[in-house]
Amino acid sequence: MSGNYFTIEIQPEIPARLSRMEELASNLYYSWDRHYRGLFYYLDRELWDECGHNPKVFLRRISQQRLQEAAEDRVFLDVYQQALANYDIYHKELKSLKKVHKLDFNRDLIAYFSAEFGLHESLPIYSGGLGILAGDYCKAASDLGIPFLAVGLLYRQGNLNQTIDGAGNQVSHYHPVELNDLPVQPARDAEGNEVYSSVNLPGSEVHIKVWLAKAGHTNMYLLDTDVPQNSEQDRAITYQIYPADIHNRFKQEIVLGIGGVKALDRLGLKPAVWHINEGHPCLQIIERCRQLIATGRDFQSALQQVASSTVFTTHTPVPAGHEVYELEMLRHYLAGQIQELVIRDEDFFRLGADSSNRFNMTSFSIRCSRFQNGVSQVHGQVASEMEKNIWQEIPVEDNPMGHVTNGVHVQTFLAREWVNALDDPGWHNELLGTEYWERIDSIPDATFWSIHLSLKNALCRDCCSLIEKRSRRNGYSQAQINNETGHLLSNRDALVLGFARRFATYKRATLLFDDPARLERILNNPDRPVILIFAGKAHPHDEPGKELIRRIHQFSMEPRFTGKVILLEGYDMALARRLVTGVDLWINTPQHPLEACGTSGMKAGINGVINLSVLDGWWAEGYNGENGWAIQPHVSEPDQSRRRWLENKELLDVLEQAIIPMYFDREPGYSERWIRMAKHSMKTTIPQFNAQRMVMDYVNRYYFPAIEASRRLAEKSGERATALARWKEAINSHWPGVGLRRMDDNQSAIQQGRELRIRVALRLNGLHSDDIHVECLLGRQSERNGFEPHSCHRLHAVGMDKDETIYETSFVPQLSGLVAYRLRAFPFHANLCHPFETGFMKWV
Repeated sequence: MSGNYFTIEIQPEIPARLSRMEELASNLYYSWDRHYRGLFYYLDRELWDECGHNPKVFLRRISQQRLQEAAEDRVFLDVYQQALANYDIYHKELKSLKKVHKLDFNRDLIAYFSAEFGLHESLPIYSGGLGILAGDYCKAASDLGIPFLAVGLLYRQGNLNQTIDGAGNQVSHYHPVELNDLPVQPARDAEGNEVYSSVNLPGSEVHIKVWLAKAGHTNMYLLDTDVPQNSEQDRAITYQIYPADIHNRFKQEIVLGIGGVKALDRLGLKPAVWHINEGHPCLQIIERCRQLIATGRDFQSALQQVASSTVFTTHTPVPAGHEVYELEMLRHYLAGQIQELVIRDEDFFRLGADSSNRFNMTSFSIRCSRFQNGVSQVHGQVASEMEKNIWQEIPVEDNPMGHVTNGVHVQTFLAREWVNALDDPGWHNELLGTEYWERIDSIPDATFWSIHLSLKNALCRDCCSLIEKRSRRNGYSQAQINNETGHLLSNRDALVLGFARRFATYKRATLLFDDPARLERILNNPDRPVILIFAGKAHPHDEPGKELIRRIHQFSMEPRFTGKVILLEGYDMALARRLVTGVDLWINTPQHPLEACGTSGMKAGINGVINLSVLDGWWAEGYNGENGWAIQPHVSEPDQSRRRWLENKELLDVLEQAIIPMYFDREPGYSERWIRMAKHSMKTTIPQFNAQRMVMDYVNRYYFPAIEASRRLAEKSGERATALARWKEAINSHWPGVGLRRMDDNQSAIQQGRELRIRVALRLNGLHSDDIHVECLLGRQSERNGFEPHSCHRLHAVGMDKDETIYETSFVPQLSGLVAYRLRAFPFHANLCHPFETGFMKWV
């Protein structure tokens, strides 16, 4: 048949009784409230899946007849009214939530900048874990009712869709989105005008349309250069997430950082705290400083003011994850902006300097902020080590880099079946407490196991559908399809292992296959069947990551592993939600210490899925010996191949000797020991690793101190900020000539209860005695742990000796036995945000 096909969308008229369905479809609250996401599922499950779980598309394509039926369906109307009631209550309770966080709605606005946000598959402006974390952050901020907004980019070509061909090659598909399909609307100012921002690039002014997406209480402002006023080249700036073209990527970061600040100005919004999520938005620092300089401040004064209200979170210990640019590129794109800062190029470049003589966005973010953190305890320590050159004289353990361990949005990822088992409509108000979650023990074991099996069976059915779809596309026969799906369908008692995340080499997805003969024996035991499910994407330009997918595909096609090793394609948020609720065991095998956090394991843990993971990222904090299993990283082994061999052996040992025997120990029809551990997994993971706890950690550790510091520096037109800038200039100039020496004799012993007296001389080199603090750290020294301080004692200036200032202290040590102490001097100013932010310190 010849000729073209034409399509037209016949859109229904929403019945009056269901008129608020469109309102529900326009607020991303649907991404975490199953009550009204379930409305669409109830109306037409098949269409809901076809539309990619997109409510706006769904409402345009559902049949008029089905809507009319629903408008007369008492059961549906009851569910609809309950969903509306929940929605209205949620949006009316904002002011009552202030007691949780104590932030002032009128003065304490938090602006959260990120290059990606993953709230739901219907808004594909995310690539991976960074975006999912940012999406969870926005949801938790909304739940807590904190004064909060988010700024990002509106990509027309966002999250890639993945297929896997018959040879195991990842094929990346990008489907440009239609704005009408997205839950966004033009952002408007107080007069109702659509808001535009702009940035200057060489040869052009780029116009930026600002879109508003609402996620519960959270306003998300998304920047879009695809507007008629721009050239074709400039319209493409925000087209694709993380473009391969480094020039276009840098333009995106100019739009996000500089354009984002201007967008908030034009909306009349004045944040008290600016949170930079990874280095991509850090160029906002330039615009914020420029605005202060335009009022008459100099650059260093402006920088102190801006940095005091800036929080920076770094998300990866992998060097390749930190963006660096050649200095000539910065000169090309930022010449005008640097000129407006009224500083030399060299002084600006120094703020982003690293050892490669290029401009490092992470280094720039750290030097231009006063509050910095990694995303787990281990990662905080790794980040402190990685960035130690910024604070060269400060011991790594004392430098300003802290940590806030990530958390996951429980309402998004906790399966509906577990919510029903809690039998408490107010359960989500208990996420910041621990005692409440002991009620999980009250769920009868038989009920607990039945819920888990229902989720597992649903996962197996979905896996079979995905396998069949992929196999038919790749030309497989029905017999081949049956071989792949047969074990999932027939072995409902099989132990199902899950591994799903981005395919990057440091995550070591193929570690399980390093001893294929042993793995074959484990998977093919007829009395204790085991199935291994893999899913995940590689970055489209990450060839080693794509090779991991090919290798797993090759293993899955070997007769000994067919149907026992399953590789799923099309990994997205919907499939992730199904996997973390349906497998029995979640496996994570990163190369320590390269896993910054690893939130997929948290999502599994809250659903009673037990973790088996290397002690890295969050699991180093979460594992307690009763809620899962741990693989000890062999970090002291210098031979990397032997280290991998040791960790593979330990992984398979734990599987074969502990996990499988426990799972199949089923006297009453299920393993009581397994259920006990699964319950413990939920009880420990939900309260400790949820996104509300994460947000409140930021509020208490960083936002409140930043608000206080920035307001203090801003008083009287920034007098304190200017004074602090002049003080730092003096410190930088005079510190190299500062010297510290011991004046008294080192006592080898004193009687318990007697005073220890210490006297030192400090050469100030033109500084004042108030500019420097001298301290004695008292503690213990051991070969294993090094020096561990127990107490700190300040020395005070008591006089002069020629050109040196004498400092003394005396105190009674509270330790006994053999103790150690150290003496140090460092610059001090009352308006520093961190005592060691200058990076200077002298030791005796």
